[in-house]
Amino acid sequence: MISVAVVDAETPGNVGTIARSMKNFGLSELLLVDPPELDPDGEAYGFAGQARDDILPNARTVTFDDIVENYHTVACTATTNEDPANHVRYPATTPADLADSLRDVEGDICVVFGRERVGLSNDELARLDVICSIPASASYPVLNLGQAATIVLYELRELTVAETQHPEELHTLAETPAVEGLHEEFDRFLGAIGHPEEKQHKARRLFRRVLGRAQPTGRETKTLRGLFRQARQRIERAEDD
Repeated sequence: MISVAVVDAETPGNVGTIARSMKNFGLSELLLVDPPELDPDGEAYGFAGQARDDILPNARTVTFDDIVENYHTVACTATTNEDPANHVRYPATTPADLADSLRDVEGDICVVFGRERVGLSNDELARLDVICSIPASASYPVLNLGQAATIVLYELRELTVAETQHPEELHTLAETPAVEGLHEEFDRFLGAIGHPEEKQHKARRLFRRVLGRAQPTGRETKTLRGLFRQARQRIERAEDD
C-alpha cells in the first residue's frame, strides 16, 4: 500500500492535480495535513479529473505525527545540496530509483510532499525515512507541486500499476525473412534505376546499416518493400515502352 500525503498545501488546484496523478498511476489513499478548503465546485475538483469521484472525496485529513507513526515515509524535496556531514537532506534517491528502493519494504508506505513555496521544513524532513529529489537544472530546481508529484508517482508505477493501456509490445520488430525480402527488393531497385554496378555494393551496405538502426516493424518493412517494387515496375514498364 502506497499512500500520498500533502502537507499544508496552499492551492486547492495542486491537491486536485495530485489526486488526478494518483488515479493515473494506480494509487488511491490521499492524506492531507492542514489542507485548504476543497470546495466540490472549486478548482481542486475541477483539476482532479476522474479522481473527483473517489480519491478526492475520500481524502483523509491527518496530522504529521499520524504519517510518521504509521508509515514508512518518503520525503520529496528539491534541495539536496548537503553531504555526509550535514544529512538532513542526505543521502537522497531520485524518482527513477525509488521503486527499487521501496520494493522490499514491509508495511505501508507514504510519499510526502510539502508546501508550494518552501516545501517540507528541515524539522519535518528529519522525521521522515527516505529523501527523494527530482534532478533538475541547478539554476532553477524547484518544480510546481503538482508537476513534482506527477513525476514521482509515474516512476512508482512498477509498484502501483498492474496493467497499463499499452499492448504488451509497443514496437514489434519485423521478422528476419521480411527484412531480407526488403533488401532483395532494394537490390532489384538498384538494377532498375541503373545504379552503377561498382557502387551497388556500397549502396546495399549503407541501406542495411540504416535499416539496422531503424529496427522497422513488420508493417513498415512491408510498406517499404512495396514502394521499391512499384517504383521498379514502373521503371521497367517505361523501358519496355
